[in-house]
Amino acid sequence: MNMRWSLDDLYTSYDSKEFLDDLKLCDEKINEFINFAENLDNKDTAEAIKKYIEMSKEFGHLYSRLTSYVSLILSVDVNDTKALNYLEKLEDKITSLTKPQVEFQRWLKGLENLDEIISKSNLLKEHEFFIKEVKEKSNYLLDTKEEVIISKMKTTGSMAWAKLQENLISNHTVEITIDGAEKSLPLPVVRNMAYEKDASLRKNAYEAELKSYEKIAKSSAACLNGIKGEVITLCKLRGYKSPLDKTLEDSRLDRDTLFAMLEAMKESLPYFRKYLKKKAEILGHKNGLPFYDLFAPVGNADMKFTYDEAREFIVENFKSFSPKLSKFIDNAFENRWIDAEPRKGKQSGAFCANLHCIGQSRIMANFTGSFNDMSTLAHELGHAFHGSCLADESYLNSEYPMPLAETASIFNETIVTNAALEKATKDEALSILENGLQGSTQVIVDILSRYIFETELFRRREESSLSVEELKEIMLDAQRQTYGDGLDENYLHPYMWVCKPHYYYADCNFYNFPYAFGELFAKGLYAEYVKRGSSFFDDYENLLKVTGKMKVRDVALIMGIDIHSVDFWRSSLNVIKKDIEKFISLV
Repeated sequence: MNMRWSLDDLYTSYDSKEFLDDLKLCDEKINEFINFAENLDNKDTAEAIKKYIEMSKEFGHLYSRLTSYVSLILSVDVNDTKALNYLEKLEDKITSLTKPQVEFQRWLKGLENLDEIISKSNLLKEHEFFIKEVKEKSNYLLDTKEEVIISKMKTTGSMAWAKLQENLISNHTVEITIDGAEKSLPLPVVRNMAYEKDASLRKNAYEAELKSYEKIAKSSAACLNGIKGEVITLCKLRGYKSPLDKTLEDSRLDRDTLFAMLEAMKESLPYFRKYLKKKAEILGHKNGLPFYDLFAPVGNADMKFTYDEAREFIVENFKSFSPKLSKFIDNAFENRWIDAEPRKGKQSGAFCANLHCIGQSRIMANFTGSFNDMSTLAHELGHAFHGSCLADESYLNSEYPMPLAETASIFNETIVTNAALEKATKDEALSILENGLQGSTQVIVDILSRYIFETELFRRREESSLSVEELKEIMLDAQRQTYGDGLDENYLHPYMWVCKPHYYYADCNFYNFPYAFGELFAKGLYAEYVKRGSSFFDDYENLLKVTGKMKVRDVALIMGIDIHSVDFWRSSLNVIKKDIEKFISLV
């Protein structure tokens, strides 16, 4: 099967008439916004809001189609200079929207009878959440002139730093000696060796990876300092208490929810350390698990998959949960929505881009055949299914916040893992459980370490830029706080801030705790599925449909879940604790 995606449903090429026509149309739509924003006080209030909604929907589809096309090309070939040039042009174009959008927000903020206006129009009622959120965010606006300057400066500031880091990582190669032969391999290939059965290869890959970062550490530190410095400055100017508070507002989440979840996560750390020490014991380590063996396979089961076998495994195991979802997943494979082949110039990791503009998604992965790789495909296909649930929603109601972004993906992982366990031999069950616990450890323990790291990074960056040594020190301290004696302190990962792209997203800071939220919220939803059986799916699908037009707590309450309660998060973590006990009992 072809392991590269097709983007033809977006555009067939840069030179296609459709692509070039849409570039021109983009300019026309921007000018329409600019003209619209003039003399707003002289326009009929309801009609002006309706016009803004319609223009935003049309432009959102157009702009996302253009930027998605070139961004997806760049994700698998960072050296495509034409794509990079088009992306920079599009990012420059969007800055022209800053002024009319700010002027509309200011005008909207001044309306005292907004509820009355909305109640008289079906279009406005449909977009009530969007309209009120726009008004709410107006509290953090600067002067129009300042907003325009900031928008333009970001393209040569944080966005440029982020592109540099992406380029560094995507082109980064690791010098490694394998079977006596010296090789220069792409970073994703070497990082994927962490899943190999050969213990010496895992350690060799880990040491070569860490050594290789010395070549780009200073450049990466400069990128990180530049981005975080800009974030701190803008948060202060806008009146946010901190970058975390801005992230919480953007996430439609509150501090009570975050800290309830973090409290439960910290309480659970001894259980994860118990798992890690047991794994270390199995692999013959006495001082905890070395970082290079975090992802080491356990047991004798051969859990390798070809790409076709991974497809069959996922599709078949979803039929018992939902034939509709199973068919959707099969369609994604069949219609080449997935780029799974690792290669030089391609980004590491995996992601899903939901393309509301064409009612599809595209998934990038680096598939090498492990059970984890198969699980990753299921994870990303969960994102794609979430996108499909929003296909009939207005574009403006399709943007869900970060904490809910991981719900469907981790639910998918849970389905695959539990379905596989039902048919597994003892050795296979051990491998499957271990793979699940690997993932849960990353999403709870490692994510907590990343949250601690980023919190400390922002605190220190308030005073000055941080050196490579300081960044390594903070990362190591965060890993010691969370992994504790579960890991061998002589073998940690001081460069995790280099290889994780989330730290370099200027508009998505603290892109770590949403993964923990998604893991634990999905575990809670799965518990509901076990209780309710086949009647669950329709409510689950409806929940996903409203994720773009509600606060996170309100979405959770649809299923009767109170995310302010520490007990809810504890109950979700108890599911993982049971898996840890089951794993230990099988050893």
